[in-house]
Amino acid sequence: MIIHESRCIAIETRYIGPTNTRGSRYKAFTESKRAITIHAADNLSSQENHRAAARALCAKMGWDGELVEGGSSRGYVYVFLPRGMRMQGAA
Repeated sequence: MIIHESRCIAIETRYIGPTNTRGSRYKAFTESKRAITIHAADNLSSQENHRAAARALCAKMGWDGELVEGGSSRGYVYVFLPRGMRMQGAA
């Protein structure tokens, strides 16, 4: 299991709507204030843009592993599966 500061990492993502000076963006962040904001990719769905933001934060921090996605009223949440564990029904 990937552990940081003696706790599992949870990544939250949020959609940030366009302003007069910036286009739509997606922000991925952790409770420990690690964060990245990416521009929305027009060729991706909303869900795919949330995933891209979470993966961008993982790349920035050097984290690897299989992410599991879930939703909340505030956006999406991603956690890592423990090493060697697979989602039921995954190929």
